[in-house]
Amino acid sequence: MQLVTFWNQGQSRLGARVVRDNRRYVIDLHAAQPDLPEELIAFLNAGGPALRLAQQAVSAAPDHALRPEAEVRLLAPVLRPGKIICLGHNYFDHMGLGRTEPPEFPTFFCKTVNTIIGTGEPIVLPGVSEQVDYEAELAVIIGRRARHVSLDRALECVAGYSIFNDVSARDYQKRTSQWMISKSFDTFGPFGPALVTTDEIPNPHELELTLKLNGLERQHTNTRHMIFSIPRLIAYLSEVLTLEPGDVISTGTPAKLNGEPGVPIFMKPGDTVAIRIEKIGELINPVVAEV
Repeated sequence: MQLVTFWNQGQSRLGARVVRDNRRYVIDLHAAQPDLPEELIAFLNAGGPALRLAQQAVSAAPDHALRPEAEVRLLAPVLRPGKIICLGHNYFDHMGLGRTEPPEFPTFFCKTVNTIIGTGEPIVLPGVSEQVDYEAELAVIIGRRARHVSLDRALECVAGYSIFNDVSARDYQKRTSQWMISKSFDTFGPFGPALVTTDEIPNPHELELTLKLNGLERQHTNTRHMIFSIPRLIAYLSEVLTLEPGDVISTGTPAKLNGEPGVPIFMKPGDTVAIRIEKIGELINPVVAEV
């Protein structure tokens, strides 16, 4: 099931993407099943009963709950995650400058919630930075409370997967050893278009991932090339903190392609960034200058 948050008639709603008669629709889940919550974190907190009701709605949605996808605006699946936990150097082709051996432990950092935008919304280049970069990543959305979770039970805590763009101001990143400030400008967290539930992605470590900038491929990998697996990340994090429904873990980015070696290609106004992950879909964002 593809769960979405969408904007329709002046309010955000919880929905599910479906295809009917070769047309794309979004089911307003609360309209189809009034016992369902109207936003995603509340839906995740409601657990299995809510999931079963949503599945019933997808199977037999009444006409009054169907919205043509072209007539609504998709937002980020989780509008205000409690935590946005990101990972650095988690692909074997992107282990960090000068590193030849994979790290022993994962490198985590946090982004702030003001970064979150949905597909179609613009990435705003701040006037104070001239080096804004893109990073295509698989996002993991937590579905149940997790503390001291074992490796073999870790995936039970996952609600589903999505796409995340860990936009970064490299000039700010170079100023200190801490990355948070460089990654927390407004709009620096494109996220979406949907949360795809785990039943549709039984193995998140076999997904093709690509990023195109203005139609030219700049990143391409398969999630099998991650250094730290998703269960390892969840188990390690849960040793330290409690993961809650709606929390987002962004699992790191691969190396860049098709550029002059050692010369980064930063985003500029007028660009379009498109990230596609197998079985999830495509996250597309235009790039604009701050005004």
